Amino acid sequence: MIAAENLDLSFKELSLDGGTTMASEESNKILKWNLPLKELYKLACSFYKEKSGKAIHLSYEDNLKLVAFTQQAAHGPLDLSQAPPLGMFDVIGKDRRIAWQQLGTITKLQAMEGFIDLLDRLCPLFKPYVEAIKKDKEEKARRAEQEQIQRTEALAAEKERQEELQRLENEKNREELHRRQLQDALNQQTYHQFKEYAEIQFPGNPEQQAVLIRQLQNEHYHQYMQQLQAQVATNLARLKSISDGEDDDSNPTAVVCENGTVHGGAATETGEFACANVKENSQFEFKEQCDSDNDSGDYAVISPANMWTKPDIKLFKQEVMAGKGDGVIRVNHGDTVTVKVPTHEGGSCLFWEFATDSYDIGFGVYFEWGKPPTTEVSVHISESDEDDDTIEEDEEVICAEDLECGTVQTNQTSGTGSALGSRNPISIIIPIYRRECHQEVYAGSHTYPGEGTYLLKFDNSYSLWRPKTLYYKVFYTR
Repeated sequence: MIAAENLDLSFKELSLDGGTTMASEESNKILKWNLPLKELYKLACSFYKEKSGKAIHLSYEDNLKLVAFTQQAAHGPLDLSQAPPLGMFDVIGKDRRIAWQQLGTITKLQAMEGFIDLLDRLCPLFKPYVEAIKKDKEEKARRAEQEQIQRTEALAAEKERQEELQRLENEKNREELHRRQLQDALNQQTYHQFKEYAEIQFPGNPEQQAVLIRQLQNEHYHQYMQQLQAQVATNLARLKSISDGEDDDSNPTAVVCENGTVHGGAATETGEFACANVKENSQFEFKEQCDSDNDSGDYAVISPANMWTKPDIKLFKQEVMAGKGDGVIRVNHGDTVTVKVPTHEGGSCLFWEFATDSYDIGFGVYFEWGKPPTTEVSVHISESDEDDDTIEEDEEVICAEDLECGTVQTNQTSGTGSALGSRNPISIIIPIYRRECHQEVYAGSHTYPGEGTYLLKFDNSYSLWRPKTLYYKVFYTR
C-alpha cells in the first residue's frame, strides 16, 4: 500500500507538471530541459542502464517504478487480456505488473516525463550528466556551423580568386591583342624601309634579312612605346601643375638659352619647369651682405634660394639632348664647370635644372655683383690645380663643410663679401655640396638680389678618374 501510494503521488505530480504540454503531444516536439522529450528519455534510459548498481543504488520499489514507466512509455497502458500469463513463483514479474497497472491511462509521453523526473529525484548526478551531454552537443553544433561557414567562405574566396584570375587573363589577352595590332600597324609602315636597309646589309641572304627586319621592328616598337609613355607622363604632370594653381614664379615667361636668345611663353608649355612631383629639398639661409670699396655703397642682402627635385630624369635628358634645353657638358675628373648667367633686364627670378649620368656631382651657386658686360650665358671649365678665374690668387680661401666636394673656394673678408681689387664682389647663395643628380633632376630658383651675374658651379674636383655627363637648363621669369 505504501508503494502504491507513493506511486500515485508521483503520478499526480507528473500530471501537474506535464499538463502544460498536453496540447502539443501530437507534434512530438515537446521540450524538457531545452531538449526534445524523446531524446532526453533515451539519455535517461541509457544513464539508468549504465549507472544502476555502480554510480547509483536504488531500492527495489524505486526500480519497480522506473521499470513501470519504461513499460508504459513503450507499450502504453497495461491490457491484462493481452498480457502473457505469469508463473506461480514469478514474484518480481507480478510486482512489476502491479506497478505498471497503477500508472493507469497516462500517455507514453507522460510516462517518459515521469521516468525522467523520478530518475532526477533519485539520482542527483543525472541532470549534470544531461547538461554535459547538451553542452557537448551544442559545441559540436557550433563547430559544425563554423566549419560550414569556413567552407562557404573558402568557396567564395576561391570563386573570387578564379574570377580575378580570369579577369587578369582576359585583360592580359586584350593587352596582348592590342599590342599585336599596334605592332602590326607599325610593321606595315616601316617594312619597306627596313627591307631596303636589310638588303643592303645582307645582299642575297633572305634569312639574315628577315632576322634583321624583325630586330629593327622590335626596337622601333619599344622606342615608340617609350615615347608614348613619356608623353603621357608629361601630360599628367602638366594637368597636375595646372590643378595645383601655381603662381607666376612657377610659370616662367621667358627662357635664356646658351646663345643668349630669349624665348617667350610659359615654361609649362615646353616642359621646362612644371612638374607634378616637385618637392622642396633644401633651403640654405645664407644671407650675404657684400661691402664694397666703391662709392656705390652697400649691396643688398642675399635671400635664400629654393631647391627641389623632379623624378622624370629620363624625359629631362631627352629634352635637353633634343635641343629643348641649354645643353650637355662633359665634366672631366678633377674639373669644375662654371655656367655664368647674367641677370636680365626683363627678369626677376632665375631658375635652373640639371642632372647627370650614373654618378653625382658637386653643385653651388654664387652671385657676382656689378653690371654684367654681356647678356649671353657662357660656360667656363677650369682644372682643379688651376686657379678659379673668379677669385684672385692672393685671396684667402676656406673650404666648405662637405669635404667630399674638394676645395670649394669662397671669399674670406671682414664682411660676408668683399671687393676683389678691381673685380666685382662675389656672394655665396648655395655652397657647393655633392648632389645625387643621377637619380633625380635637381632644380632651384633664386630671386634677383640686384644687377650682376650668377655663377652656377658644377664641381667634379673630388673625382680622381670618373668624368660626368651634365645636362642642364637655365631660364628666368619676369
